[in-house]
Amino acid sequence: MSDGFLVDRIVRAVLAQMGGPADEPPCACHSAPGGCCPDRLGRLVGQGAARFGLQAGTNLYSREIARTIDHTLLKADATRAQIEQLCAEAREHGFATVCVNPTWVPLCATLLRGSETRVCTVVGFPLGATFPEVKAFEAARTVAEGACEVDMVLNIGALKSGDYRLCERDVAAVAEASHRGGAILKVIIEAALLTDDEKVKACVVSKAGGADFVKTSTGFGPGGATAADVALMRRVVGPDMGVKAAGGVKDLKSAQAMLDAGADRIGASVGVKIVQESRGATVAAGSPAGY
Repeated sequence: MSDGFLVDRIVRAVLAQMGGPADEPPCACHSAPGGCCPDRLGRLVGQGAARFGLQAGTNLYSREIARTIDHTLLKADATRAQIEQLCAEAREHGFATVCVNPTWVPLCATLLRGSETRVCTVVGFPLGATFPEVKAFEAARTVAEGACEVDMVLNIGALKSGDYRLCERDVAAVAEASHRGGAILKVIIEAALLTDDEKVKACVVSKAGGADFVKTSTGFGPGGATAADVALMRRVVGPDMGVKAAGGVKDLKSAQAMLDAGADRIGASVGVKIVQESRGATVAAGSPAGY
């Protein structure tokens, strides 16, 4: 049996389980049946409320939303002073992690020692088009330097070519290296480059490879997170994997939409703004560009 045939069977089975009643039309923004859009999430929220921690539509308090945010700075020209500020903000607000390029991991691990904020880094970033062994080495090295979470980019070209065995091997190699060091693995599927069918397949191979999360975007692709993609990803991976929404989350309203759609984690460069808005503060326009 070919890899492509097997994955197609798995995808069909997943979509069948996701489907609603036979007379319910497919979602307008996805080919998957059964209401994956944010405006049709009542059933999903009801089934997964414990996973979200907060019911859809409720106000988020600053500490609660801070613990869902990976405070992110992945720009190529980020300076040491900016990374130090990122860590200081993370300490102050209690963000889940700081997400930085690998070279900054040792500094962040030192600056955040003793705090509740962990260090997240990226592997095979931002294109994902390198060898599984190289990604695994990068993951092992960054975990040894203090990273507790690894966000890898899936081999998107391999996925679109139907080489699911390579995709699963890609994820499995990094998962093994990350887990061996006690870190968790998130797989970035770069949803804006994929069809809906390919998004499902990306989630299936990520789960099969042993990932802990799937993640929407690098923030450097043609588009970022959408609530519809988050909802679809949540429906595919179920309640036992995490979903991270990243790219284009610019304020509390968009962060709330991602959480309502099923995200456990938000990747954003404007975490401070989101927390301030959750406290009722009015934040001026012109927040930092980036992730």
